[in-house]
Amino acid sequence: MRLLWVCAEGTAPGDDEKRALENLGKFSIETVSGPVAALDELKDSGFDCLLADLPLGEWTPEEWLEEVQRVRSFVPVVLRDRRGSMDDAVRLTKLGAYHFFGEGATVAALARVLEEAVEYKRTRELALFGQALNEPWKGLLVGESRPMQDIAHIIRLVGPRRSTVLITGETGTGKEMVARAIHMASSRAHLPMVAVNCSALPEALLEAELFGHVKGAFTGAVNHRIGRFEQAHRSTLFLDEIGDMALDLQAKLLRVLQEREMQRLGSSETVRLDVRVIAATNADLAERIRENRFREDLYYRLNVVPIRLPPLRERLEDVPLLVHHFIEKICRQEDIPSKRISQEALDRLRSYHWPGNVRELENAVEMAIALSGDRRELHPGDFPLPSSALRKPVCVATTPSIRIPKEGLDFERTVSDFERAILDQALQRTGGNKKLAAEMLRLKRTTFSAKLKSLAKVSA
Repeated sequence: MRLLWVCAEGTAPGDDEKRALENLGKFSIETVSGPVAALDELKDSGFDCLLADLPLGEWTPEEWLEEVQRVRSFVPVVLRDRRGSMDDAVRLTKLGAYHFFGEGATVAALARVLEEAVEYKRTRELALFGQALNEPWKGLLVGESRPMQDIAHIIRLVGPRRSTVLITGETGTGKEMVARAIHMASSRAHLPMVAVNCSALPEALLEAELFGHVKGAFTGAVNHRIGRFEQAHRSTLFLDEIGDMALDLQAKLLRVLQEREMQRLGSSETVRLDVRVIAATNADLAERIRENRFREDLYYRLNVVPIRLPPLRERLEDVPLLVHHFIEKICRQEDIPSKRISQEALDRLRSYHWPGNVRELENAVEMAIALSGDRRELHPGDFPLPSSALRKPVCVATTPSIRIPKEGLDFERTVSDFERAILDQALQRTGGNKKLAAEMLRLKRTTFSAKLKSLAKVSA
């Protein structure tokens, strides 16, 4: 069992304790001085448990716990503070610490808790592995934001059914990945999903592509051809960019969806179908209906289960997960050693608007890997993003215009009101996301939350 033992800057664990733990023959112990160095170690190595002796310099336990969970959420953290109280133990375990030791912890008690923490980690990993085996489609959805959790919930519910699904979202948000996840979550997953891009072919060719044709049906039809609907029999047909389909072809598609049957071009033979249809578009179909460019009856036939994919700018908390996913994917494809990304580079990526969404992010990561050469870490300079699309911090006047009345004013109350206005503006800019609001004000999220609570008490 690999244990990382962390102490404050310039200090080290007691030799007797370290030797006693090592003599048990269960732990391989690595020590590190300082919380920042510990975070760097966690990024690159597979530790089973982390033991930290408090205090850790200028870092509060709350701030450091948050950073550890961001870097390696599955590594259990055991904390020790000889000056700690029961209140500290309750507070820090609620924030994610596995266990908290105060004064007088013996080596035997420490070893027992560390073993339990490692076993807890393994249990969690096995549970996650079992979930991945039961729901392999979740591997296609990268992200832990609330919108992605909601989408996963919908897929879990509708995947086993044959209901038609309409996926909407901007270009590059990953609509086809969601369609494949729905297909994988269904009983049709043993057959391949069939995909058609409705905007890639002119109307005549798209009709033949969808429904097939017999020999001589039109000029150039020298052989019989099975269409995509027949290819998707007992499986799933994904119709991408459905909003670009011509009106005449929309009418034929509507009939297929209603009757579950079709005819090949040039044939009078009726072919019965068992096809689950998933459609996707980046267009505003309601607007196209008003413009008579999309059939309203087809819209209602397709929109049985709607799924809206949010743009990346609405789920920036997923950027680190996506970046690490793309780094592993691209390095594996290129058959090169895996790379890591610096915190400064991640902060830069999280401050970008991402008009091209997830697809643009993947391209940016691929370019950064190419530009980094043999270097193992990706730096901000590897991501030449347009500065015009970077989010600007909230600008607040350095000398606010406040008039002091003759009767004077309550200084503490006035300063509190001003602070509250800044926090409220940041929350408004980020749609209520405290983490992004804290980043906008160059604060740690724990500090931001503490200020909110403090100001709420003042105004109460």
